[in-house]
Amino acid sequence: MDGQGITITICMGSSCFSRGNKKTLQVIQDYLKETGRLSDVTFQGSHCFGNCEFGPMLKINEAQFNQVTEANVISILEQYFETQG
Repeated sequence: MDGQGITITICMGSSCFSRGNKKTLQVIQDYLKETGRLSDVTFQGSHCFGNCEFGPMLKINEAQFNQVTEANVISILEQYFETQG
């Protein structure tokens, strides 16, 4: 997989931000650096995904992930990249 066209959108609304998405962003960046994928991914923030009860939230392209934490984000990324071939 060449990784082109991958966009990771992190909800930075007050609920997700206060529940850990700031720290999750750093974990994602560190993982992508370690795996050599950082230059293949575009990061963007979103003020709010509108589903605060399911947060913290993250999107990879159109796939949305709920209750994302520092503890489970690596697993989410690994599973996503595995399914992309």
